[in-house]
Amino acid sequence: MAENPTRNSGRERLKNALDHHMGSLPMDFDGTAVTGMHVSCVAALRRHYGLERQPVKVHEPYQMLGKIEEDLKQALGIDVEGVYPPRTMFGFANHHWKEWKAPDGSILLVSEEFRTTSDAAGNTYIYPQGDLSVPPSAKMPADGCFFDTIIRQEPIDEDRLNPEDNLEEFQPVDDADLDYFRKAVASAAATGRGVIANFGGTALGDIALVPAPFLKHPKGIRDVAEWYMITRRRQDFVHHIFARQCALALENLSRIHQAVGNAVDAVFLCGTDFGTQNSAFCSVETFRHLYMPYYQRINEWIHRHTAWKTFKHSCGSIERFIPAMMESGFDILNPVQCSASHMDPEYLKQTYGDRLVFWGGCVDTQKTLPFGTPDRVREEVLRRCEILGKDGGLVFNSIHNIQAHTPVANIVAMIEALHEFNRRY
Repeated sequence: MAENPTRNSGRERLKNALDHHMGSLPMDFDGTAVTGMHVSCVAALRRHYGLERQPVKVHEPYQMLGKIEEDLKQALGIDVEGVYPPRTMFGFANHHWKEWKAPDGSILLVSEEFRTTSDAAGNTYIYPQGDLSVPPSAKMPADGCFFDTIIRQEPIDEDRLNPEDNLEEFQPVDDADLDYFRKAVASAAATGRGVIANFGGTALGDIALVPAPFLKHPKGIRDVAEWYMITRRRQDFVHHIFARQCALALENLSRIHQAVGNAVDAVFLCGTDFGTQNSAFCSVETFRHLYMPYYQRINEWIHRHTAWKTFKHSCGSIERFIPAMMESGFDILNPVQCSASHMDPEYLKQTYGDRLVFWGGCVDTQKTLPFGTPDRVREEVLRRCEILGKDGGLVFNSIHNIQAHTPVANIVAMIEALHEFNRRY
């Protein structure tokens, strides 16, 4: 079993990292929807550590991420506890768990409202809010391991676009959700770990959210390609959406902070990707003009009124955007995709590491972790920890979620390499 830091050290480790203090690195797996593990990997780790045999909960069904229960968190030595929104990407809550047989034959636990159908080709379809009477919003291919969004955009007239159609999902936080966050944050803080929360509503143009897999009949611009084009051709339309979304987000954050206080250490604000493997989805000029004004308002409010640090997720080759992201007020960058062009970890640390916390980047999930040897995994982890962890400012995580079919020996090698590194402190 992997070495386990004392249970009460988690929040201290995280706060030290967020404050750029040198020391042992905090580990996050399961804290967010971009720092987790596929359900099959969670099941394999439970077997490896000899934990109670039980079906794993699918707590993030879009990517089929598995819930890491307390016994496995202690076995791994996890330092971060996550607070998720009250509803999943498909618009239903995780409650009243039931068994579900996945296409690969494994038995999993899913929400009562996780409802699927299948076709003759073996594809699996899932429905928004668990409503089988409406068209499905995502499909898992017969040989797939997670769901892909189904585009359900209705015909549009570009001369008569109504921004309100793309604002349907943004609503004032209600008392029930405030009560949910109050209880969820208190429960997370009681573990002694650091707390990262996703309160929702602050993701500007996140391409995973634009198609609205959680809405039964989404209106407006919901096609991914169409959205990218509209951000170029009709920026006035996008500004209208972002301005209203931002104003509502600030109102909601104020009410949420009153409910949960500063028990939260970091808040997940936005998962909009700006980089591809070798290029970018937009220019830096577009980022500064279209996104940055609203990022600044949200970050400024949080830094003025709370003790929360702010977390920005963006995959790909994004070095060109990092100065503007820091000017926007973000404290944390994830997933630090060192495998993308112009994302050399030594350059990133030397250039930005004194002002930006790196949350991730510690092992490549495209090649090294799934296809390397345990020795190669150990070598890469130790080297990345040395580079990105120098003088503090690193939260240990892989580059995005650990994918299905990753060898459990490699995952264990990754965990053990972190503990080996941390023994120096």
